[in-house]
Amino acid sequence: MHRAILHPLFVTTSLVALAEIGDKTQILSLLLAARYRRPAPIILGVLGATVLSNGLAAGLGDILARVLTPAILNWAVLLSFVAMGLWIMIPDKLRENDLPLRSAAGVFMATLMSYFLAEMGDKTQIATVALAARFQEWLPVVAGTTLGMMLANIPAIVFGHRFADRLPVRWIHAIAAVFFLVLGGLALRRALEG
Repeated sequence: MHRAILHPLFVTTSLVALAEIGDKTQILSLLLAARYRRPAPIILGVLGATVLSNGLAAGLGDILARVLTPAILNWAVLLSFVAMGLWIMIPDKLRENDLPLRSAAGVFMATLMSYFLAEMGDKTQIATVALAARFQEWLPVVAGTTLGMMLANIPAIVFGHRFADRLPVRWIHAIAAVFFLVLGGLALRRALEG
């Protein structure tokens, strides 16, 4: 695989998978699995919503990368990575009452709609904008962020909330925060050199 594609794909997959642990959309996945007990349409709904949400977010990041000067873009990426590193340490909460009732369109549509709406302005969506602006490669960023989301959410959907209490969420968030701060440091170096 081409190195330019592999690097953004690996970085975005890793960061988003870690950032998604304990995120409100992962909690939503757990609640949907507990409520509907139908993993296949839930997984497909999460996948559809994730591709749509991440595609839009990466498109915005691409646009920002094209319209901002390189110096402003470097500082914006730097600030967004540092903000993500700090924001990820704030735990998300979601109540089962926030879930939609089973609609006529079925579990798939209920999952697709609720997940897409929950992802709007979410940490991982903001991270996708920043990663797309940083790498300026739409497809690897969308593929990586989607893969990261699915890696974090499929186990939550399949195994439900049986293991949710056993995950060291604080440690996972701390690791993700460090990764975002390291990326912020690399962006700072680029900003100071440029």
